[in-house]
Formats: sequence, structure tokens, C-alpha cells
Amino acid sequence: MSIHSAAAQLVTLAAEGEEHGGNHESLNPLVTGGSAFIILLLLLWVTTLFNRDR
Repeated sequence: MSIHSAAAQLVTLAAEGEEHGGNHESLNPLVTGGSAFIILLLLLWVTTLFNRDR
């Protein structure tokens, strides 16, 4: 398999993925973003909890 044929197969695979939109139906952006925000706030709280010397 040459580099050219491998690149052509990757381009074909990428073009097929664009037809479906790429998003899974069960993923809600609001829930995903809200969960990430809560996790980051929890990590910030844990960091400040252990950094009491300042």
C-alpha cells in the first residue's frame, strides 16, 4: 500500500462521515457543556482546597 492510496482511502472515509453530520443523537450540547463546567468548578475547588498557604 502506497502513501497515495492510503491518503485516497482516508479522504473517502472522511467524505462518508460528512453525510451523517458527525454528531450522535444522544449527545445534548447543553448537558455536555454543563457537565464540563461543573467538573471544572469541582477541580478548581479541590485545587484551592489543597492550596491554603496563599
